[in-house]
Amino acid sequence: MPLDNSAHICTAAAVLTAAVCFQGWRILNKPESKRTATERSAVIVHGITGLIGNTPLIRINSLSDATGCEILGKAEFLNPGGSSKDRIALYLIEQAEKSGQLVPHTDSCIFEGTSGSTGISLAMVARAKGYLCHIVMPSDQAIEKSQLLERHGATVERVAPCSIVDKNNFVNVARRRAAEYGADDKSGTRRGYFVNQFENPLNSDAHYRSTGPEIFQQTNGHIHAFVHGSGTGGTIAGVTHYLKQQVPGIMSFLADPQGSGLANKVNHGVMFAATEREGTRRRQQVDTLVEGVGLNRLTRNFANLLKPMQGDSKGKCMLDGAVSVSDRDAVRMSRWLMANDGLFIGSSGAINCVTTLHVARRLGQGHTIVTILADSGQRHLTKFWNDQAMVSLGHDVNAPATLDIFEQQ
Repeated sequence: MPLDNSAHICTAAAVLTAAVCFQGWRILNKPESKRTATERSAVIVHGITGLIGNTPLIRINSLSDATGCEILGKAEFLNPGGSSKDRIALYLIEQAEKSGQLVPHTDSCIFEGTSGSTGISLAMVARAKGYLCHIVMPSDQAIEKSQLLERHGATVERVAPCSIVDKNNFVNVARRRAAEYGADDKSGTRRGYFVNQFENPLNSDAHYRSTGPEIFQQTNGHIHAFVHGSGTGGTIAGVTHYLKQQVPGIMSFLADPQGSGLANKVNHGVMFAATEREGTRRRQQVDTLVEGVGLNRLTRNFANLLKPMQGDSKGKCMLDGAVSVSDRDAVRMSRWLMANDGLFIGSSGAINCVTTLHVARRLGQGHTIVTILADSGQRHLTKFWNDQAMVSLGHDVNAPATLDIFEQQ
């Protein structure tokens, strides 16, 4: 006998209820780090670390419309700690816990040398997980980064900028402080843990496991190029490695600030920057306004990009080119994006967008290019986003009238 309408309705309701329950069960049993942003919005996350990752991918309208490409920025500034460094802070601490190097609520302390953003992320995660945090940073970084670190409960030690070979380099000081900490604790429970983001391969592994897969999923694999700068080399190494395994023919380009030798290393095989010429250098380490990216040495994470991928018979490195971006163009791009897109980004995001513009012009219309917007301009108010300071250095802080002003490369 055929079912009446009420029976049909009851059957449909039962099926729908079962589907909803299954979907809820599936989300709740998936690790927070693997949930999509939509899935996370349907559940209550466990603490501040549950908000890390799964950042949106946004179309940068002004650059996309001008080039005929889809230029997409991964909004890493929307992580709870304000930058992409939240990812490595959580991942590296969790891996240290798994290996027994860190145990929460034992008065143990996390140490790192950083230009600021990694330190802020580490301080946030450390506080949430029950650790102390001690950050060593160069004294020429924006003061608001130190202030944010202190508000997160970290001990901040600012040291004079100097070469990595100097024992007083900020990285070397952090390593030494970690070794000294807990040395008098006979129980061995009070430990100092040195993160070592520049040389720790878990740095790139964090992005291989999170940022790369997210970009692939968000673009449905329809992506032709990836653009990013290199500080530690972790993000560009991890994302490039993952995407090149997933998307045949995808290209990866380095965005490099002036004063850094990495672009020349990628393009010509020699570490060199024009500001390294005798008598032209104004600043220690890398002569640029841009903070957080650019080096004149190879970190372990970045060096892996210069090797061919496994199975590549041609022996090519994983990077397809590099663009050296002047401070002038970095300032111009930041003001352009604010005026035309309402995007208030930091200095590393600005050089990423300049490089993305060059890559779009090189590839031509119809391509999809993804870059990283690592942090917001709020961390650069006293320097990069201080108009008076920029004008004193000879930079025009007015938004350009056209993208044609950017130097052709």
